[in-house]
Amino acid sequence: MDKLTHYRNLIKKIMTEYEQLASQTPNPSGVDSILAFDEQRAQYLWFQTGWHDDRKVRGITIYIRIKNEKIYIEEDWTEEGIANELLREGIPKEDIVLAFHDPETRKLTEFAVA
Repeated sequence: MDKLTHYRNLIKKIMTEYEQLASQTPNPSGVDSILAFDEQRAQYLWFQTGWHDDRKVRGITIYIRIKNEKIYIEEDWTEEGIANELLREGIPKEDIVLAFHDPETRKLTEFAVA
């Protein structure tokens, strides 16, 4: 299996496991947890949307995309951080970009800048 196919499969596996674990905790009625995988554009999204009482609820938990053969973590509101899960699965730090940080801050991390 080539590197990008492995990355795609691993991202989908991890995000699916996270979403299944989170779905065991009750959400307010009317709020859905949604996984959206866009294989053609290599984008992976886990978000919530719906209504609670008279308020619109929407929020991104994880947004990842693959760009230039690297995993760009654009948004991550998980407790431990999906980057740590990717590292445990053998993805090198050089292939993970913490894109929720600006490029200058990324230089201060152990991960790729871009």
